[in-house]
Formats: sequence, C-alpha cells, structure tokens
Amino acid sequence: MAEGEEAAAPKSLQDFDSQKKSKLNKYACGCAILASMTSVLLGYDIGVMSGAAMYIQRDLKVSDVQIEILNGIINLYSPIGSYIAGRTSDWIGRRYTIVLSGVIFFTGAILMGFSPNYAFLMFGRFFAGVGIGFAFMIAPVYTSEVSPTSSRGFLTSLPEVFLNGGILVGYISNYAFSKLALHLGWRVMLGIGAIPSIFLAVAVLAMPESPRWLVANGRLGEAKKVLNKISDSKEEAQLRLADIKDTAGIPQDCNDDVVLVTKNVQGKGVWKELLLYPTPAVRHIFIASLGIHFFAQATGIDAVVLYSPRIFEKAGITSDTKKLLATVAVGFVKTFSILVATFLLDRVGRRVLLLSSVGGLVVSLLTLAVSLTIIDHSRTTLNWAIGLSIAAVLSFVGTFSIGSGPITWVYSSEIFPLRLRAQGVAIGAGVNRITSGVISMTFLSLSNAITIGGAFFLFAGIAVAAWIFHYTMLPETRGKTLEEIEGSFGNFERKPKASATAKEVNGKNNGNGQIELRNNG
Repeated sequence: MAEGEEAAAPKSLQDFDSQKKSKLNKYACGCAILASMTSVLLGYDIGVMSGAAMYIQRDLKVSDVQIEILNGIINLYSPIGSYIAGRTSDWIGRRYTIVLSGVIFFTGAILMGFSPNYAFLMFGRFFAGVGIGFAFMIAPVYTSEVSPTSSRGFLTSLPEVFLNGGILVGYISNYAFSKLALHLGWRVMLGIGAIPSIFLAVAVLAMPESPRWLVANGRLGEAKKVLNKISDSKEEAQLRLADIKDTAGIPQDCNDDVVLVTKNVQGKGVWKELLLYPTPAVRHIFIASLGIHFFAQATGIDAVVLYSPRIFEKAGITSDTKKLLATVAVGFVKTFSILVATFLLDRVGRRVLLLSSVGGLVVSLLTLAVSLTIIDHSRTTLNWAIGLSIAAVLSFVGTFSIGSGPITWVYSSEIFPLRLRAQGVAIGAGVNRITSGVISMTFLSLSNAITIGGAFFLFAGIAVAAWIFHYTMLPETRGKTLEEIEGSFGNFERKPKASATAKEVNGKNNGNGQIELRNNG
C-alpha cells in the first residue's frame, strides 16, 4: 500500500512527466509562438541582405569590403542590445522587453528603407542591430520559462524556427522585388521589414509575464495564475511553483499574493558570481554556453546564408534570377529542417541530435570545399561539380538547422540557474553575434586570400573541433526541470542516464561517454 501511494504521488516534475504524458499545452504554445516570432526580425534581415547587397553595391558603387561591413556590422551592434535586454528584462519584465525590441527594430527598418547613401544606411543598421540583440536574448529566455518540462525542447526551439522562416521570407522578398528599379528595389526589401516589427510589438501585449520573473519580484499570486494556465495540470503547476520559490529563496509555506523577496535574483552580484567567483557548476555552465554559441557561428552558417548568391556564382551560376532562386531553395531546406528538429528535441534529446548535426556539418563542408576547389581549378564547365556544390550547400544548412541551430538556443537558455539566466543568456547571445559578425565581415576577404574552397576547408576544421567540445562538455538536459539541470554540471565524471534527477547525478555513474564538470562538495 505504501509503495502504491509513493508511486501515485510524484515528488518532482520529472516523476510527474514520466507518469503522465499530456497533450501539448495550447496556451503555453501560443505564448511561445508569439515570443519566438521576434526572431523573424533577425531572420528577415539576414535573408534579405543576401540579395539586397548585390543591388546596394551596384547602386551606391561600394566595394566588397564595404559590403562585408554592411552585412556583418549588425552582429556587432546586436550584443549591445542583448546586454541592455538582459538588464531591462530583469527590471521591466520579459514581456515589455520584447515589445521594446520591436519598436527599436521598426526604427532601424524605416531608416534603412529611406537611406540616401551608405553612411545613412549604416546608421539604420545600428538601430536594427540593437533591436535584433534584444529579440535574440529575450525570446529563448521567455519561451523556456513558460514551457512545461515535457515540451520545453519543442517550444524553446521555436525562435530558431521563426528565424529560419524569416530568412526564407527575406530570400523570397529578394526575388519578388528584384525586378524593381535599381534605386528602389533594395530600399523596399529593407524597409518592408518594419511591418512585422509593429505587429509583434502589439501582439506580445496579449502574453502573460514569465512566472519566474513574477516570483523573483515577489508577485506570487500572479505567478500562480500564469502557471495554472501554462502547465499540463494543477499538480505540475504546484511543483513548478515550489521549484521556483526554492530558487528565489521564498519559504515553501509562504502563500501570500505579494511577498518581499530578500534574496537577490535580479542582477545584483550576478556578474560577480558569473565571472569572478563562479562555483564549479556555474563555471561549467558558463563555458558550455560560450562554447556552443561560438561554434554554432564559427562553422560558417552565416557566411553561407549571407553570401549564398556569391557561392553559387563561384559554383558557376551567373544569372541573378537563378542565383536568387537557388538561394530560395536554401531557405526552404533550412525551414523544413528546423521543423523536423522541433519534433526530435524532446524525443531524441539535445546531445545525440547535436553531435549528429555537427558530424553532418563536417561532411557537408568538406564536400563543398572539394567541389568548389575542383571548379576553381577547372578550365571547363563541370556540371557534376556544380550540382555537388549546390547539394553540399543544401546539406550544410539542413544539418545545421536540424541540430546545431536550434539546440544552441534551447540548451543555453535552459542550463543557467534563474538568478543568472538573463545575464548568462545575454552573454551567450553576445558571443553568438560577435562570432557571426567576424565571419560575415571577413568571408569575402578570406575567400580572396585562400580561395573559397580553402575557406570551407577551414570551416570544416572548426566543425571537427566543435564536435569534440560538444562531446566532452555538454551533458544531456532532456527530461529535467530548469531547476534540476544545474545538478548536471560541476565535475569531470561519467554522466548518469539522461532522465536522472540532480540527486541521482550526484551519486551515480554510467558510461555513456559524457564528461561533465561538477562539484561533489
């Protein structure tokens, strides 16, 4: 009888999820979709610039280096937005930070659309970059905090889904407006991005505030109402609230609607704990977040996405229309692949999917490097090599989008403890954008220096290093609550099965090849 009662009463969210698999919570899904749609802004900008850059160069008579700067500078501006968003989201909440990101990007899109010259265009890129930095940081944080544990991987991957959707829309926009007059076409391509930003800023007001932010600010009554809506059951809502209260330092027997939170969870001392005096677990988490963000971009995804028309031109396609159509195909493959990934994250797990994805990147990059090198050294047209190059580009974006792309944001947003989450994710987003900016601002020059084939051989080598890093440093997080995940980090030792709780992680050992840093003290 005692055993039956024990089995019937789940003591953690993990136990609850293993006993009952509920249907996807529609309210939580709706909130995640609205928040994730902010990623459309970055996606559209990346996609539209790949084609618009050709016409900007012809209209404004600018050099390749200026085009590199124009493409990549937005990624150096966006960390400014991510940093500000990390502080702002703790101050005014996750929801209003998303609204602010839409307003800032709207300003940038309008300025770019009416740019009379290169300098004014760069001014507009600053506002767009800051707005994108806001969205890039806050969307995965909010989504992870409203998602039930059973579907957190699926819902937290939605920002990457909409980012890829935005890229596809940007590619289609290039093709649709490419027939306009030279001075008008690229301005319409850039300016039309203001439309979704206003829609998102208004739509987000229908979302509730993050329950973790509400608890961190002592607003327990509101947090309970939100948790009852976004959880799969009342039992799960109570368990989630208990976990959050424990993290926030609020006694479990405190049930007031409004309480005074004395324990700091809102940013004071966070930077010191994160950077100067981290525990072994926090240090491991921080290194894992920086590494996964760095390698996601250092393997060259934005070089392919931003300069795909140039790559196809090097492969032997000369017509603007055909280059833009091939680029649209890249967008479709990326979008389809990310949709597949959303359904695999909570079934296969982050680790297996990530390692498989990066392995695919290595093969795709080596194939692309070899085929482009052959074309570069051939005096005749080699149709098979052209076809192989196009297939390798499609394979590269597909394998990236099915693992490395979405998992980077899912993983980094769920591994940080509540007290460090906003700032930790902001730093990760900053590393992501800076690395992307460096790649975007050097790819054409790098290709000219070591050939385009040599550039992709370099990316392939980086992908090999990425696989080794992911294998040795990233433990599985599938099936764990956000509060339990911290227990998976801290010391180098073999990791227990993915479904183990934090307590099991501290006391067991199995041989799945995972190395993790943890503190046994």
